[in-house]
Amino acid sequence: MNQDENRINETSQFNGVMLNAYPDSIGETLSDIVSMLRFPEFKDTFSFFYILPTFFNSDLDRGFSIIDYNLNKDLVIEDDLMNLKELGIDLKFDIVLNHLSVASPQFKDLLEKGEHSKYKDFFINWNLFWQDHGVMNDDGIVIPNKKHLDKLFMRKSGLPILNVVFPDGSEQPYWNTFYQKVTYNSISVEDLAEIEGLTQKNAQSICDLVNSKFLEIEELHTVDFGEFKNFKSSVINILKKKRTYLGQMDVNAKSELVWEFYKETLAKLKSFGCSILRLDAFAYLHKEIGESNFFNNPGTWQYLERIKEIADKNELILLPEIHAEYGLGLHREVSERGYQIYDFFLPGLMIHTIEQKTNKPLLKWINEIIENDYRVVNMLGCHDGIPVLDLKGKEVNGSYNKGLLEDFEIESLMHLIIQRGGKVKNLYGPDGKKVSYYQVNATYFSALGEDSRKMLLARAIQLFMPGIPQIWYLDIFEGKNDYDAVEKAGNGGHKEINRSTLSSKSILESLKKKSVRNQLELIRLRNTHKAFQGQIKINPTSDSKLSLVWNNNGAYVKLEADLEALLFKVNYSYLDSEKQFDY
Repeated sequence: MNQDENRINETSQFNGVMLNAYPDSIGETLSDIVSMLRFPEFKDTFSFFYILPTFFNSDLDRGFSIIDYNLNKDLVIEDDLMNLKELGIDLKFDIVLNHLSVASPQFKDLLEKGEHSKYKDFFINWNLFWQDHGVMNDDGIVIPNKKHLDKLFMRKSGLPILNVVFPDGSEQPYWNTFYQKVTYNSISVEDLAEIEGLTQKNAQSICDLVNSKFLEIEELHTVDFGEFKNFKSSVINILKKKRTYLGQMDVNAKSELVWEFYKETLAKLKSFGCSILRLDAFAYLHKEIGESNFFNNPGTWQYLERIKEIADKNELILLPEIHAEYGLGLHREVSERGYQIYDFFLPGLMIHTIEQKTNKPLLKWINEIIENDYRVVNMLGCHDGIPVLDLKGKEVNGSYNKGLLEDFEIESLMHLIIQRGGKVKNLYGPDGKKVSYYQVNATYFSALGEDSRKMLLARAIQLFMPGIPQIWYLDIFEGKNDYDAVEKAGNGGHKEINRSTLSSKSILESLKKKSVRNQLELIRLRNTHKAFQGQIKINPTSDSKLSLVWNNNGAYVKLEADLEALLFKVNYSYLDSEKQFDY
């Protein structure tokens, strides 16, 4: 057997290792990451690169509020794409199906032209959607009837709306499931010139009053304008007109213009070198009176099939992003319909496996992947938090389906990560109250107690899992929780704990660490050895041990791990002999 017979000659669609980062996660631009990938230590380590959506023009939620899908020229140049192609690296991008930024050309046109806009049906007017199915409150917002409201899946407290002002001065609510930020800007005497009966001197006094003390429009309603009280309503209306928005506005998938936009976008992403397309927030796309706003049946499936038709024409592999309880079985249903699935179960399972020193829940999940032939993309850390809700059981049609972990085990896992500095993300009910935790934000290294042995063992097990291993850049270099970034980001900035930008100098320093070099050595083995294109076998062991073997026409790779001692060894075929590494 020669050396080439033990190596992958061509990247397998479902076996290469995937890097995951923002364009500016290393240094300042994507060019700096390309330079890093040319280091000898990174030779043959990655076949894919999942570049997060600040690759495009965006303005909120670190890229997931898309303005347009053109290159963000502050971070990306066309040469980067050519250089990645020369390195043999295929790209994975996001399309954020459910929403676009308020700064998108489509929403700006709507704000400017109102009813005369080409895009008046491109987004969802909340009041029109719920017309005849709710009651309008004193603020001019339709509150859906309780039977409908109780079905809504909330990602934030309060109704999922953003109020916007139109050219005629009317204020209307639009569906806004995720993030928003409203800024009330300072006013000038010139802004108040349209108010009849207001002298320039009094206008200046009002401007001084408003600009010096009040940042939120709600506060102005409680303010005594004194001698200027007759102008209060007019001033508030001017402030509303001048306010600026950041927000992710839900699109109306019943509009054919939305589907034309999808077609144009998928073709554009293909031209950038995309081979795998992550469907972000797609489960929220379908909305219908009397149904939930999360993964409706059959509506969501119909939309997914329509997207797949467009993707197939562009030779793109779809990866739907779905966070749901294991007990719901949605991951199985997505796989049965022929799609790749995200393994959001592995991050929490891995920490449980290492901390509790037991292989049982992990082996249950590995066996399920094998038996059902799931095509998965797995991960440890990522740009989001560590999912915990996903591990839970769920009652379905009156019968409770168990989770991969028991509730008390999930609670213990969550509290352990929080004890180690993690931040919590919650979900909310229609009444604005917390109904469940969602994920815990932390670097994976910090979640493991900042123990290099645990991090390396977790990486080794991940790399022996079925599917594509997706690797968050920060985890390679044992990145720690970034509390300064969280504080700097302010309210809602919990995700920044795991998004530190690393300088090229810090990368060079990290590469001196044996534990970092060992990770890269394992990643290279996973990315290049022919055995990983074959079949996986689980050898019987005690609960505190793990033995996984990949075989492919005589080529083999074997992992034997001791969860108690946090030690492992890897044996693999090389030429006509065998190599072994002890870690």
